[in-house]
Amino acid sequence: MVFTTNGIVLRTTRYGETSIITQIYTELFGIQSYIVKGVHQLTRRKPAQAVYFQPGAILALEVYHHQQKQLQFIKEFGWSYIYQNVLTDVKRHTVTLYIVELLQHSLQQPEAHVELFYLTKEVLQLTDTCQDAFIANLPIYFTLQAAAILGFQIQGEYSAITPWLDLQEGFYVSGRPNHEYVMENESAKATAALLHILPEQMEHIDEVVLNQNIRRNILQSLQLYLALHIPGFGKLKSLAILQEILSA
Repeated sequence: MVFTTNGIVLRTTRYGETSIITQIYTELFGIQSYIVKGVHQLTRRKPAQAVYFQPGAILALEVYHHQQKQLQFIKEFGWSYIYQNVLTDVKRHTVTLYIVELLQHSLQQPEAHVELFYLTKEVLQLTDTCQDAFIANLPIYFTLQAAAILGFQIQGEYSAITPWLDLQEGFYVSGRPNHEYVMENESAKATAALLHILPEQMEHIDEVVLNQNIRRNILQSLQLYLALHIPGFGKLKSLAILQEILSA
């Protein structure tokens, strides 16, 4: 059967001389792999279409879907959203690649997570259109919200009584845990403040509350947090690049 769905491109590899195999996070079916023929073929009637399948691209798709098949086919494709700045701005592009890799490591089964799909689409579009001051905060916002949707929402509140965030349990606690998986001090305080914030409010966070060092510590801790709760999550290669680019 043919279905209409939106999708976010995660990874693309060449298949033969003119075709590709692409991994797409779809609104209807979660992560799926598709073969797309002829996208590297240039003719008089149409240009090469491989540009549609760059990581982070948001597409409108008509797809053939069979539950028993691991490799599906795309009937038609086009832009669902056209980036204005992501492809030319190195900071925005790096944030996009971080979001894409986090999805790849988090979604290991082909199941639809509609709420997570809408969050990802929203944050990718914000990455493209937001003010420069907002960009560095988006990876933290996305990571916290994605973790919550996947069932790993951090619980409790930061206070003088509960100043430690136990990353193994996902709770703010009153006593320092007897293991190394802990967030504390200003990073734990800032994370608590960010848990319930709206995306448009991230732009106005004071640099004293969320400066470069605190962002770095929070993202490193959140990578550890996800690795503790998602089997096989591993390490994000894009995180070190992201932190270097955002600190430039």
